[in-house]
Amino acid sequence: MKRRVKLIAIFFLIVIVVLVSRLYFLAIKSNTYYDRLALNNIIKKEYYSATRGEIIDRNGIKMAINRLGFSIYLNPHLKEQKLGKLLSIITKEIPSLKREKLKKIYTNQNSPYNHKAIKIVNFIAYDDLISKLVLLQESRDIIIKPTTKRFYPQGETMAHIIGYIAKANRKELNSSKVTRLTKMVGKSGIERYYNSALEGSLGERYIKVTALNKPIKILSDIKPKSYNLTLTVDTKLQSYLSSLFEDKSGAIVVMDVKDGSILAAGSYPEYDNNEFIEGISNEEWQKMIKDLNHPFTNKFIHGLYPPGSATKPLVLLSFLRSGLLSKDEKLLCEGSIKVGKRKFRCWNKYGHGEVDGKRAIKESCDVYFYKGGLRVGIDKISTDLFRYGFGEKCGIDMPNEFIGTVPNRNWKIEKFGESWHKGETLNTVIGQGNFLATPLQIATATALIATGKKPIPHFLKAVDDQNISFGSELVLEKDELNYLPYIREGMYTVCNEPHGTAYKYMDTNLTVAGKTGTSQVVGIPQDELERMSEDDLKYYKKSHAWFTTYAPYEDPKYVVTVIIEHGGHGGKAAGKLVSQVYNKLVELGYIDKGYLKTVFQK
Repeated sequence: MKRRVKLIAIFFLIVIVVLVSRLYFLAIKSNTYYDRLALNNIIKKEYYSATRGEIIDRNGIKMAINRLGFSIYLNPHLKEQKLGKLLSIITKEIPSLKREKLKKIYTNQNSPYNHKAIKIVNFIAYDDLISKLVLLQESRDIIIKPTTKRFYPQGETMAHIIGYIAKANRKELNSSKVTRLTKMVGKSGIERYYNSALEGSLGERYIKVTALNKPIKILSDIKPKSYNLTLTVDTKLQSYLSSLFEDKSGAIVVMDVKDGSILAAGSYPEYDNNEFIEGISNEEWQKMIKDLNHPFTNKFIHGLYPPGSATKPLVLLSFLRSGLLSKDEKLLCEGSIKVGKRKFRCWNKYGHGEVDGKRAIKESCDVYFYKGGLRVGIDKISTDLFRYGFGEKCGIDMPNEFIGTVPNRNWKIEKFGESWHKGETLNTVIGQGNFLATPLQIATATALIATGKKPIPHFLKAVDDQNISFGSELVLEKDELNYLPYIREGMYTVCNEPHGTAYKYMDTNLTVAGKTGTSQVVGIPQDELERMSEDDLKYYKKSHAWFTTYAPYEDPKYVVTVIIEHGGHGGKAAGKLVSQVYNKLVELGYIDKGYLKTVFQK
């Protein structure tokens, strides 16, 4: 009996202990857990973005800024009558907004599952809304938030360099947390290449709110950060280039020969990047992409052209390096040579007579290069051209730089499954046929000749206040460096001696060295007994005019490379324009006036 009582007492004791333990856990121990749950219910975590970084030129002139304004939101789940009343209020105060369009935007986003305010107006300028702000906010269902909108003060003058931002597509939305929040991303140019720096990092804010989600207190706030970019570009020079190309199509690059910083670069015709921020109509887009002058294409990195005679100095360097052709050796030009059944003409149908390398550059003798190309062979020549920067990216800080084509045996087998012919070597050495290059590649190769080093072209000068250096590459062998003075002398004669292909067209007191080029758009039929005059060709069948230069000859500082689409003869079409650019460089103080001479005495 006593044992049974003892067991019952122990049972009740265990039950009491369990109940007390549970009561302790619920009343005391779980208090922290439920406090934490309650805390989560009243603390709101909010991410927000920084204002997108500005882009300025080397002199502090703004090229991409953010205009202040407002966005307009409506609360979700509004009844038809209430929605109509609110839209009437908004459109009455801001007549530029269309009621039906706002209603469609709201209806498309409204649903029983959406509990967030719906944005119906992305941007209204500050001055257009500030006087009506109080009136519009009388209704709790209208929410107005401050915002910014990207604006490009220089408009089309800088469009191909700066690029533009626009609404992100699905793939771009996953590129960063900031893009997912802002829904905007850099689409081209500097805006795209340096998008991560310009959009920066997100801010993180903890806010204490009521049960009705009304903010009470900011508990912590980690500020977002974006970066301002300073570019190497001079806006004044860039605007001047636009005036020179007002009636022309083509591209130009003005670059420091030593460090690769780009002072100005233009692609013409231009377009206004401001039009793309909110998106353009399909009609406007079709008009732009069907324009035969291709205003949307960034031609200095995406324009692929036969380089013509502009590459002859580099081809001559390859000839000399091979050891199969010397500086002193002369080759006979009689106006053409015949390979197989085909005749390959020189531009001078009467021939140049006995020609050495320097004179071949000066007068752009095609036959000299035909004969040199047959002797050296495409294998050696193409290998050297790759080293000089053709057929590969220059490394510029712009998206999707094109690499062009350096044709050779392997390239033709891979592309066409066909063997190489001698005639293709002849086309390649004068920059025709399948040889394709961008204006930037020609500019970079010209800087290589001027200094012996290949600079890395770039637009970025500084991030906030920190300067960025890009440097240059050593790509030439010792023997090649020894040949450069000879090639430079040939390029000097092009611009400064009678019979030089640019001599008659230069209009500057600077001593400029350069090489003209004329790249064919259409082939010349073999039954044409004489080479057709450019003036006899219709505009879109005329050759492109190249002129690549550096100056001052005594102490190279800048490269100016120009291509004028369908311009014809390089020197005639571009000589005056290039002279004007150098004169502007002197005027702006980039080249010291001490270099101005009527005749350079070597």
